Amino acid sequence: MLEKVIIAGAGGQGIMLLGKVLAESAMRLDKHVTWLPSYGAEVRGGTAHCMIIISDVEIGSPYIDKADTLIIMNEPSLKKFKNRIKNAGLLIVNSSLAGNFKDIDKKAHIIKHPFTDLAMGLGNIKVANMIALGCFINQKNIVDAQSVSGVIQAIAPEDKKNLIEINQKALTEGLKLK
Repeated sequence: MLEKVIIAGAGGQGIMLLGKVLAESAMRLDKHVTWLPSYGAEVRGGTAHCMIIISDVEIGSPYIDKADTLIIMNEPSLKKFKNRIKNAGLLIVNSSLAGNFKDIDKKAHIIKHPFTDLAMGLGNIKVANMIALGCFINQKNIVDAQSVSGVIQAIAPEDKKNLIEINQKALTEGLKLK
C-alpha cells in the first residue's frame, strides 16, 4: 500500500493540523509515514500545503510530484495543485471556497462538499479541516476514525482541550459524506 496525499489551502485553515493528524494516525497503525509542510510567506491567509506519504514499506523521499489524493480547501490552491494529481486520482474539494472545475482532468474522481459551510453549521468555521479528513477516511481505507480520534485527543494542547469535542463532531460529520 502506498498513498500520496497533498493537502492545500490558506494559512489559518488548519492544513498542517489536518496533515499531522493523518500522518500520526497512520503511524499509530504501524505504517511508514512522511509529512512535509510548506508555508507561504504570509502564513495566515497565505498559501499553505503539506505532503503526506503513507506506506507499508520505507519511504525514500517525502516529496510528491503526482498525488493519489488531493484535498483542496480553497480556489487558489485548486488552481495551483490541479495538475498534481495522478490519472484516476481522488480530488476532494471544499466547494464552499473552490468551484472552478473546468480545467480539471476528467480522469480524476472529484468529490465536492461545502466543508466550510458545514463547519459553520457546527458552530466553528475552523473545523472544516476535520470534516475534510472525515470525508477522506470515508473514501480511502488507510486510517480509521478511531485512530484519528485518538490523535485529536492526544495532540490537543492543554489550553485547547475544549476544542476536542467540536473536532470529533466535525470528523463524524465528514465520515457521513460520500
